[in-house]
Amino acid sequence: MRLLTLFAVSLIIFACASEPGSDWKARDLTGYNIPISIMVPDSAVIEANNLSGIMQDVTIESKVDDYSVQVLANQASTSDMAKLKSEQLELVRDNRYFSRIISEEPTGFIFENQIDSTSIYGFRYIIYQGDQQFVFQNGFNGTFGLLEIERMYSAVKQDK
Repeated sequence: MRLLTLFAVSLIIFACASEPGSDWKARDLTGYNIPISIMVPDSAVIEANNLSGIMQDVTIESKVDDYSVQVLANQASTSDMAKLKSEQLELVRDNRYFSRIISEEPTGFIFENQIDSTSIYGFRYIIYQGDQQFVFQNGFNGTFGLLEIERMYSAVKQDK
């Protein structure tokens, strides 16, 4: 009976616990020349830079929530989403520490880099709008485990 009670209490606690990132709120990035909304923590700080008028670079970061997303916006080389994603896959695979693709969808993917025996994860998510491409990726100012990368990837996905 004690075992059954312990199991029931554990199940209730697990069911009531909120999933990490579930309290993040939609944030419209239009004011930063990114006409897209993504989920961000309340503690996030947004910094925008215009790189020589060619590319918009927006970083959304929260050290409290292990959240760092970088958005790069520029004119797309093509309207073919498969080609845009293929270009990102090629960039990631060209990294000498690239290990493998963890998961892949038509508009994005999660990957693993292996440095010595340490796994470091990252993602790319691409949106094509008008003649612009918006590439969402993890920020480079930290290393993230798979759980943090999956949460950030989910936060930028537009098919919610």
